[in-house]
Amino acid sequence: MENNDQKKKLLTGLGIMAAASVAIIACSGPAYDSMSKIGRVQGTESIYTPGTYEAEAQGFGGPVKAVVTVDDANITTLDITGESETPEFGGKAISSLKADILKNQTIELDSISGATITSDAVKEAVGKALAKARGEEVTEETVPATADAGEGTYAPGTYTAQVRGMKAMTVSVTFDENAITDIQVDHEETEGIGSPVVESMTKEILELQGLGLDAVSGATLTSNAMIEGVAECARQAGADVDALMAIKPAPKEKEADQELETDVLVLGAGGAGMAAAVTANQNGKEVIVVEKTSQMGGNTILAGGALNAVDDGSETALSNNDSVEHHFNQTYEGGDKQGDPELVHILTDNAWDGVEWLKSLGMEFQPGTFTVTGGMWQRAHKPVEPEGIGFFKTYQAYMDAHEGITMMYNTKAEELIVENGAVVGAVCTGETGNKVTVKAKNGVVLATGGFGQNVEMRMAANEETKLWPSLDEAIPSTNTSAITGDGIRMAEAVGADLVQMGNIQLLPLGDPNTGSLSGNIEHAVESRIFVNINGERFVNEGGRRDEMTLGLFAQPETTMFIIMDSDGYPTGEELNNFGETINSLVADGRAYKADTLEELAEQIGVPAENLTAAVEEYNRHCLGGDLEGQPDEFGRTLFTDSGKENNGINNPPYYAAERVPTVHHTMGGVKINGNTQVIDKNGEVIPNLFAAGEVTGGIHGSNRLGGNALTDTVVFGRIAGEQASASESGIKGQ
Repeated sequence: MENNDQKKKLLTGLGIMAAASVAIIACSGPAYDSMSKIGRVQGTESIYTPGTYEAEAQGFGGPVKAVVTVDDANITTLDITGESETPEFGGKAISSLKADILKNQTIELDSISGATITSDAVKEAVGKALAKARGEEVTEETVPATADAGEGTYAPGTYTAQVRGMKAMTVSVTFDENAITDIQVDHEETEGIGSPVVESMTKEILELQGLGLDAVSGATLTSNAMIEGVAECARQAGADVDALMAIKPAPKEKEADQELETDVLVLGAGGAGMAAAVTANQNGKEVIVVEKTSQMGGNTILAGGALNAVDDGSETALSNNDSVEHHFNQTYEGGDKQGDPELVHILTDNAWDGVEWLKSLGMEFQPGTFTVTGGMWQRAHKPVEPEGIGFFKTYQAYMDAHEGITMMYNTKAEELIVENGAVVGAVCTGETGNKVTVKAKNGVVLATGGFGQNVEMRMAANEETKLWPSLDEAIPSTNTSAITGDGIRMAEAVGADLVQMGNIQLLPLGDPNTGSLSGNIEHAVESRIFVNINGERFVNEGGRRDEMTLGLFAQPETTMFIIMDSDGYPTGEELNNFGETINSLVADGRAYKADTLEELAEQIGVPAENLTAAVEEYNRHCLGGDLEGQPDEFGRTLFTDSGKENNGINNPPYYAAERVPTVHHTMGGVKINGNTQVIDKNGEVIPNLFAAGEVTGGIHGSNRLGGNALTDTVVFGRIAGEQASASESGIKGQ
């Protein structure tokens, strides 16, 4: 693994990365090796003839030109132009890479998400110019090989590209002279989110014989990775990629407007929405669920799966020295006492009943409990299925066995219908642009999620608290692209009060390229430490999420590494909380592995003496250390779990993974009471309107405990489903 000293990433450009995918061209052979060598800039000796040098490379839409000025050892100025590149992706890639190349004095940089072809053209052009500056001969052999298509559209054969959606993907495309004949994708995209998109887009591209497809709402990373991968394979086959991107499917014929009626209407098919829908159906009600994306899941399906709940008085609770009261106190105090005590009590008092309910529906959990990042205590329950997949398999299994729940996907709720002061339904837009009006005889449940992917909303909200240095587009998010605050705006339009909108949670655990939690190597708080790019610890890794992330913002380049040993990965094939093995993450270059801490330090580019000192001092507080159990200099007290499985960082091989800040949860939103009824600005109940999940505010306060979000979806989703079932809108059935 190469030294990472020159690969530290600023947050500049991460907004682009959060919106798309990273792709790495699968090229090999002498041509590519030559390009790699001429692009390596040392900056430590006289290696250039001072002057200005020019070179070009083929980008996405046309040539990309680099004008490089050097002194005897460094790049001093750099100008890159690509008039035919797309402004939204290619233009931003040119700007971002120009800054990074000048800063790092190397072209050995990751390609920019969603603009891989442009990125590689930039690096190739700069590399060729630098080769000229070294007096080396530059020929077309420097360029990664592209097949000659002759008189056909493609050079027949099978071509491969490695791309990144939510996780690493390998796209293999087979062409004859005039057609794409087969697409095979090796991937581990999230089941229920990315995986269906891979399947559907494969079929669409083969049918369309073009790449002008829109990204699937809620699965932008996977969508863009698919298009990027096939585009790169087509480029290798000698095709005109620009022409392929211009081929778009014919507009779908607009369907007739619809007017529907049900007992309970649920807006949003995430964790809270589906808990409400199933509960309402268990109460004998017909339910329609409106979801603007093509599948259920929301943010819940991307979560690590941790669900906080205490079975009061049980052996597990006693062994963990835990109780429902302790869970309440940590939740309330962990949010700086800004949460409504009534709502916090409802959350913690009903958490275990929620687990029991899920089990009654067939959901399985792993034995025992663990401490999730920012969870403050060992009370999180981990489903057998990775991420949040188990919740939706459980809800789908219920629907398969029971009638009465109708799912309306690709349908976006636009506004709530109010009659005689009560909310009686919603006006929606269907997949083909048709108007869909749904009225509910009982109640309407708002479960549309927060606003983590709405940059304008989160920047405005941050002005209330000014907690974060910035929440602009440079800060990525763990959320799906569909989480844009729709329900909050709809509720506000009918008079709902909004509370604590400025309470926005960031995590220090974002993937540097996508902002997602995928690739997070930790299993539990007790298993790891964080170090900055100087190899030094800087925060209590067992503390509050806001404190950890603010600590990261204060570090050089706003970048850190998770450091751990093999306690949680005895074979390397064990899964993290996102269904990934550490072996696969290392192979993909998303994690690092070494037999010694010194070797690990070299791989991640931090001073070995600092890393070893940080680990040695940390181990003193772990099981068997001379300061065992005592708080360390950062106030950390969580060093060893109750099972004694994690007891210091001392069992090679050692692992590391790079992480950056990422927007995770918006704690502010629609004000509700204990019955999940939405409250207006005068403090009165809005009849027949209920809300649950991240669309609501006032539960978690200024900082949400890790593991409480999924508890929130189950507890308040169930209450909303039950209360909506008992409500009467006044609408009479047809």
